[in-house]
Amino acid sequence: MPEKEPQVTFTDRRKISSDGEIRPGVAESEAEEEKRRQAETSKAAAATAEPIATAKQVESVAPSSAAETHAGGTGSGEPLPEGPTAKESADSNAAYQETTQQLDEMLRAKAPDSSHLGPIVFDHLVQSMYMTAMMSMGAGTQPGEKPRIDLMGARQTIDLLGVLAEKTKGNLTANEQRLLESALFELRMMFLEITNAIARNAANPPQPQPSGRK
Repeated sequence: MPEKEPQVTFTDRRKISSDGEIRPGVAESEAEEEKRRQAETSKAAAATAEPIATAKQVESVAPSSAAETHAGGTGSGEPLPEGPTAKESADSNAAYQETTQQLDEMLRAKAPDSSHLGPIVFDHLVQSMYMTAMMSMGAGTQPGEKPRIDLMGARQTIDLLGVLAEKTKGNLTANEQRLLESALFELRMMFLEITNAIARNAANPPQPQPSGRK
């Protein structure tokens, strides 16, 4: 007997509609969705023959000195748990890759003519963070609309890109390095333009127009 073709259902879980309004029933449905996810997670964990998390990972060991707590602790007096082993990391990555491949195959079977997301590369990460920072600084505002600027959000994203540049130094190709440096340069310059404009407006507020004589 032929196997039944797996059904893929897509649910729109966005909290904000395309018009920028909060969708009705979001607050009520979130609690139910969270309970459902917790139940599914518990069921999957119980059915797993060899769970990834081991007792060794979650075992709490008292630090032998204050220096040890400062060096490897969480800052609240608790030592950091040990990370996953190499085998656990490799197994989880293999399972993840297999699942995403199956999902891609089902999506292609359902919509063979539509475009599908290819492998994620470093460029995608930089471009995503670049667009996030640009949107926080008002990019994409429609004509006639007032720009919505989130300077703190933009600053955080720019700083994250700076951390990424520091941590990947010496490990990038020439094109990747150029892309990252260009993104950081453009974002920092735009951030400076906005903050300087705000400072000028604060120092020289617009004067009220004199009322006309009757």
